Amino acid sequence: MAIPANELHQMIQAQFPDAEIAIEDLRGDGDHYRVIIESDRFAGLTRIQQHQMVYAALDGKMGGELHAMSLQTSPKS
Repeated sequence: MAIPANELHQMIQAQFPDAEIAIEDLRGDGDHYRVIIESDRFAGLTRIQQHQMVYAALDGKMGGELHAMSLQTSPKS
């Protein structure tokens, strides 16, 4: 059970409509991604809080359908 990059993008975009999102499939298997997200919603939050917001947007798929994700978040500059 893998998640296609476009589905991952849609899930993130739904929660962060202003975001600039870059997704790279690290192994070509739909199971290991590098995700970079810039969103105004991250302003004033710690990195942990930012990541928690992203994991919540993934609706429980992290650790299940999505095995590994290198996540980089930041407020828009």
